[in-house]
Amino acid sequence: MSFSLSGKLVVAISSRALFDFEEENRIFEATNDSAYMRLQNDRLEIPAKAGVAFPLVEKLLRFNSADTSRVEVVILSRNDPVSGLRVFRSAKHAGLKLERGVFTRGRPPYHYLRSLHANLFLSANESDVRETLNAGFPAALVYPQSSKLAESNPNEIRIAFDGDAVLFSDESERIYQEKGLDAFVAHEITRAQIPLPPGPFKPLLEALHQLQNSAGSTPMRIRTALVTARSAPAHERAIRTLMSWGIDIDEAMFLGGLDKSDFLKEFEPDFFFDDQTGHCEKAAEVAPTGQVMSGISNHKTPSSS
Repeated sequence: MSFSLSGKLVVAISSRALFDFEEENRIFEATNDSAYMRLQNDRLEIPAKAGVAFPLVEKLLRFNSADTSRVEVVILSRNDPVSGLRVFRSAKHAGLKLERGVFTRGRPPYHYLRSLHANLFLSANESDVRETLNAGFPAALVYPQSSKLAESNPNEIRIAFDGDAVLFSDESERIYQEKGLDAFVAHEITRAQIPLPPGPFKPLLEALHQLQNSAGSTPMRIRTALVTARSAPAHERAIRTLMSWGIDIDEAMFLGGLDKSDFLKEFEPDFFFDDQTGHCEKAAEVAPTGQVMSGISNHKTPSSS
């Protein structure tokens, strides 16, 4: 019997993003994959604790009903198939209806995202996230130590996005980093009517928008927020860009250098996506956080010879 993922919101997620496998991962890094496999097999009957993305997955699956499937969550992992047994058993114990998974035993898993029609990949492996973004799919490096205090609002998924290099391209961020604030502001004022080029997470925002519109009678809702260091007058181009995309965003915070984490604590996101390490480290103290390894802030400087 054939099954299609077309038209669904598809989230691919690594085992470490969904479950707390940090202890097991330390064994892997200190020894080898054989020792890791043995440990996972020995713990097969011990359900893993929830990881940083668990609350988000739990809520996303509530969009599905007995007769309508709107969301598909697929395990996409560098783990071996034996370790995958524990992942599925842990999911079953937690009441998560996960039916599909791809386990590559060390091989980069991003190759399968096209076949999965994935709208998002969440992983604790930086190289996998970078390769996924380079392949044209939204992806974020989860911070496993992120606070899970935002497990509130049971009938609402709240997702917050940074703007430049996340929803939008890093075109303007480059101006800021290379020429300073005054040049950035002048650049944005003269181009206020010109939509920003899309960033890596525009497709996810569109998919969330479509999911919201197809929610029907389900009690679940999605609330989105733009949380950006932009401030007036550079705010206008960001707003007009979203308008040109035909996407409504519920909240917009133009903070002009204020600490984002204070505002995220009030918004209570189920996930926050930002491209800059400093912002992510602070945000992780108050909410589940994923770093989008794209744009000028994430270009690695070659080491000198």
